[in-house]
Amino acid sequence: MTEQLKPALEVLILFLIFYPVLRFVREWRGGGMLKGLGFIFASSLVLGLVLVEALELSVLRFFFEQFVFISVLALVIIFQPELRMGLVRLGETTVIGKFIKPDKGIVDELVKALKRMSRDRIGALIALERETRLESFVEGGVRVDARFSADLLESIFYPGSSLHDGAVIVRQDRIVASACLFPLTDNPEISKRLGTRHRAAIGVTEESDAITVIVSEERGEISLGMGGKLHRNLTVEEVISFLDLHFLRTAEATPSDKKRAGAA
Repeated sequence: MTEQLKPALEVLILFLIFYPVLRFVREWRGGGMLKGLGFIFASSLVLGLVLVEALELSVLRFFFEQFVFISVLALVIIFQPELRMGLVRLGETTVIGKFIKPDKGIVDELVKALKRMSRDRIGALIALERETRLESFVEGGVRVDARFSADLLESIFYPGSSLHDGAVIVRQDRIVASACLFPLTDNPEISKRLGTRHRAAIGVTEESDAITVIVSEERGEISLGMGGKLHRNLTVEEVISFLDLHFLRTAEATPSDKKRAGAA
């Protein structure tokens, strides 16, 4: 290999190593804290190494070498839950899923069910998978594995049904599981007035790229969750537009909707 190509190869290798990590930190709600700790740690380490090398302090050089190892180990222990979730997301994200587009008929059937459930005040929580598979949550629920339809969705959430508690997970054109339990968000910026269903809808979107659809049992309001944000009290037209942009097209852009978590 020529000497001219080595720098380019090194940059490419470093990019492939660090880009997934940086992307995870950016998406994780605790990423700001990790960035701050990383900056303090890196600054202290660089400053210490510069002084050690300049003054030729062999004892301190040994200390810093051990300090780096211990610090990395401590960070792994402290952020173990977040690192575990990151590994789960990495394992559940499939390359094939990026090229498979959901059928538009799914949105039509979903909207049909939402209209009726909203009118009849039937509470519901639906998670629409995108690139990140929600298999860990599927395993905790009841497997359905049936083709998606408005009638089936309504029957699952009908009061008195043995499956109406929890969430439904939709993968492509199928309802894969019902009665699934999602983690509740612990984001302090989220309004305390939100109930368990809405907090779970936010929680699962903090740990995956799924889109959640919520029908309020009290008021019949329709809300959508994505990326740790909740868009509340939407019209059917807004729901269709949102899903067309972020589910059917699997776009990355954040919607301009102003109805977010914490809104009255």
